[in-house]
Amino acid sequence: MAERTEGSTEIEATPAEVMAVITDFDRYPDWAGVKSATVRSRDEEGRPSEVAMEVSQLGVEAAYTLAYTYFPDGAGLSWTTLEASGVIKDIAGEYALEAADEGTSVTYRLTLELTIALPGFLRKQAEKQVISTALGGLKKQVESRTG
Repeated sequence: MAERTEGSTEIEATPAEVMAVITDFDRYPDWAGVKSATVRSRDEEGRPSEVAMEVSQLGVEAAYTLAYTYFPDGAGLSWTTLEASGVIKDIAGEYALEAADEGTSVTYRLTLELTIALPGFLRKQAEKQVISTALGGLKKQVESRTG
């Protein structure tokens, strides 16, 4: 069964500056909790459209390739699974960006289906870690660039 998690944060940067970090997949090992990220293809605007990633967290390893779709006006992006192996069966999500008074409001949503069952307390711990990495890591990376 797929589990969905969501979180939000405010980042002191423009939506364009936030999107620049989100789409800089080569730097994901620095902040996004992945071992590697390789852009496999780009869309007609030169943006990454397929990215292969490898992760290893909490003693669990997985590899997957995601297809990215961009929201109009730089308001974020979403992703779906093209291929997956290891403990991940299916993964979908999005970063939604909205200009705020002092920067950008970022909402991260993730739906994850694993090939293994996790007890409730482990699932909640993993969800907290994913949100912390996805939003906390993004915020730190963006604000260190715009500083």
